[in-house]
Amino acid sequence: MAVEQITYKNIDPKVRNMIMVGLSFAMLVACFDGTIVGTCGPVIAEDLNGTSLYSWMVTAYMLCETIMIPISGKLSDLYGRKPLFLIGLTLFVVGSIFAGMSTSMEMLIVCRAIQGLGGGILIPVATAAVADLYSPKDRARMQGILGAVFGIGSGIGPLIGGYITEYISWHWIFYINIPMALIAYALTIKKFPTPVYDEKPIIDVKGIAFLSIMLLDILLFFEWAGSKFDWVSAESFVMIAIALAMIVLFVTVERKAAEPILAPHLVHNKTVILACIFMFVFGLAMMGAMMYSSMFAISILGLNTLEAGEYSLALVAGMMITSMLSGNLVNKTGYKFWLIIGPIITALGLYMFSGMTVGTELSYYAICLFVFGIGLGCMMSVIMVAVQNSSEPSEMGMTTSAVNVIRSIGTTVGTAIFATLIGNRLGVELMNHVSEYTYEHIQHGTGVLDDLANAVQNVINGSLDPIDLSIFADMNNILLSFANSIDFAFLCGAVMMACLIIIGIFFKAQRAPEMPREIHFDDEPVSAATTAVSSSAQEQSVASHGSDGTSSEEERKSD
Repeated sequence: MAVEQITYKNIDPKVRNMIMVGLSFAMLVACFDGTIVGTCGPVIAEDLNGTSLYSWMVTAYMLCETIMIPISGKLSDLYGRKPLFLIGLTLFVVGSIFAGMSTSMEMLIVCRAIQGLGGGILIPVATAAVADLYSPKDRARMQGILGAVFGIGSGIGPLIGGYITEYISWHWIFYINIPMALIAYALTIKKFPTPVYDEKPIIDVKGIAFLSIMLLDILLFFEWAGSKFDWVSAESFVMIAIALAMIVLFVTVERKAAEPILAPHLVHNKTVILACIFMFVFGLAMMGAMMYSSMFAISILGLNTLEAGEYSLALVAGMMITSMLSGNLVNKTGYKFWLIIGPIITALGLYMFSGMTVGTELSYYAICLFVFGIGLGCMMSVIMVAVQNSSEPSEMGMTTSAVNVIRSIGTTVGTAIFATLIGNRLGVELMNHVSEYTYEHIQHGTGVLDDLANAVQNVINGSLDPIDLSIFADMNNILLSFANSIDFAFLCGAVMMACLIIIGIFFKAQRAPEMPREIHFDDEPVSAATTAVSSSAQEQSVASHGSDGTSSEEERKSD
């Protein structure tokens, strides 16, 4: 395997920046659509008569995106970023067009799955492409921009989706992707460097198959356990057994594969391993906070979905500030500073969330979101830069996607853990705060809010049913119990996030190395003069590392 794309140099800065804008639009589209159905999902499900399949609008996207991330990362190392990027963008556009045209819930779910495949290609390939186009010194700044785009897309998706559904039609939440995708096409299809192969790439088909089954099984287990079946049940045992079997088969195959989808030797790269652990815990704590902070605002503080989306802009603002700031300063401060200060600020934000209760001022809620966003922005781009600067150029897509997929798994596991924590705590809180009669006639999980809403509506309509009257009388106590349960989850999230401080300490306090990278266009061969400049730059780089000639390549291996 040899793809010329992995040694880039002397690309025209204007062309490079234009490609970067295209990558940013692609990242925005992928992140935007991952969350946009959050506020308008119920409206879509009702319109398509598919309420029973509602959760699959999100699940189908999440499953396909997560499974595709490691596959596309490795394939982009083998075939180049450009072909994978264009395939991902095309899948996303096709999925968006037909999603907007959907006439049934089943059709929409299939289209969401296609979008997920596209998103699973775009995110890791765009992230890895930054490492190809920019030197380690400039890479952090560009990853900071992508991190800000990630925050904007994920944060404003639900808000934009809510407004479009409210004032236009839910169909347009999918059509809105098309112009942004076309801009990404226009900026990249001509200028994005095309790889040149010197031999046919070898695809790890068995590894892809075993990894896909393993990820599908793990994700569905945490999606279904506790809801469709008990955590301790025959179904759980079977799914755990399948996951373990796939792990054994996957590891066995990868040891023998010529081009493994996830190379076994990555376990010897300290930075990559630390980053995977870091991002898994990050996903655990982040997802629960982002999901249940909105639920708290709507259920306890009395906001509607659009208002909750507007307040989430405080989180987006915090993420943008520190994502850009960390990207510009990491070359001076090193990675460790941001990977310690980020968890501290984020844990503080979660601790502040845990102090909310019935009657909390909305200004305090906005401050909590802002602080939480500041902490998130410190970490997301820095961790990716640390991984890329410790990776071999030929493995950039693989290592980048490995960290991304671990984060996705963490968010899925975190969602399940937080749901279980809140459900168990809520049962105890209700027992302590509501009357015995009410307790016997309500659900002891988050479904208690549905019981309360129904009882309130029935009483307003003149119902004299003793159950409705009892629940209505305990309304404040039920809300207090629910608030206390979510506060407990926030506190657990703060502890999880604080654990990242310990992990961050183990990262080296190093800065990005200055290492020239080469870029070769298949239609613009590098001249002899350019080669001479390259050799001179490399000699200067070696000299800057000391008289022993230690190269930045060797430095990365030492990580």
